[in-house]
Amino acid sequence: MRNVLVLQHVAHEPLGTLHSLLKKSGLRIKYVNFEREPNAEPKLEGYNGLVILGGPMGAYETNKHPHLKHEMKLIEQAMKKNIPVLGICLGAQLIASTLKADVKRLNEGEVGWHPVHLTPHGHNDPMFKHFKKSETIFQMHGDGFETPSSAEHLAFSEICPGQAFRYGEKTYGLQFHLEVEEAMIHRWLKIHNIPGDKILGDTNHHMKHSLELSTQAFGQFISLFNLPERGEILGSEHKPKGRGSY
Repeated sequence: MRNVLVLQHVAHEPLGTLHSLLKKSGLRIKYVNFEREPNAEPKLEGYNGLVILGGPMGAYETNKHPHLKHEMKLIEQAMKKNIPVLGICLGAQLIASTLKADVKRLNEGEVGWHPVHLTPHGHNDPMFKHFKKSETIFQMHGDGFETPSSAEHLAFSEICPGQAFRYGEKTYGLQFHLEVEEAMIHRWLKIHNIPGDKILGDTNHHMKHSLELSTQAFGQFISLFNLPERGEILGSEHKPKGRGSY
């Protein structure tokens, strides 16, 4: 059994579509919720992958949120171990910051459904091979990152040039929320007191296709774990080590 460590910053930003996809693939999920445990210092030992979710804080606010420094250490360790790493929104910004790229406040944020365009590298990337040249994807962010010089720039938008990148073969940073489900959007609009008529109308139009993109893209990410077929009998060396799953 393989284990994935998930770093969560606030309760209302969960794995979304990724949760069921990871579980169906046989991966055991361990959440660390820094909203509940701001002083937590999880270890990477025993885990085969790392996912860093979104949140309202900035990657540059390490003095206010010291756990961000620990998260970047975990990201660095995971990249050195060459295990799959996925950062979403703040998570992507933390990966970018770990790779010495700039993260800062945008002149204009993106909230709602916005077009995202693939770069030539994005067209050739396995995670986005099923994307059209442009896709409308849900966004909820006011910060943005520069694409790290050591990474492949995969996607951009008119407002935010850094929408997706890949470092090496197994580390991805996504500014957009491909993991979003409709219930999450309703909750985010309520929590952030955002007028929802247009966004919810756009959600009715785009949600089905977004879920299809999510399944295909995250399925490719999960393939980086090199999991055995679900029907394959595992040897004793693959037995779970007792970590809880959620």
